[in-house]
Amino acid sequence: MNIINMTSKALLYIGLAVGVIGMGSAIAYGTANQANYIPESAEFAPAADQGSITSESGLGAELNKERWHEDPFGDIAQKVKDKAGK
Repeated sequence: MNIINMTSKALLYIGLAVGVIGMGSAIAYGTANQANYIPESAEFAPAADQGSITSESGLGAELNKERWHEDPFGDIAQKVKDKAGK
């Protein structure tokens, strides 16, 4: 009974290791292979040229500033701020 239990645990760990290695290699291959599909005529999006906002804690994602569009509710927000005295 003890040998069967040890064998099943070993097979479980081997299966997990093979799965993790397989997923890691698939992700690495896909990431490296993306460069093949970027055309020479590709240009940066406007937000990429305008910079980015980094997280203050250092743990968050780096976000694009996206300054090229207007806030559709900016005038309403300004009225509310003025009414509140801020």
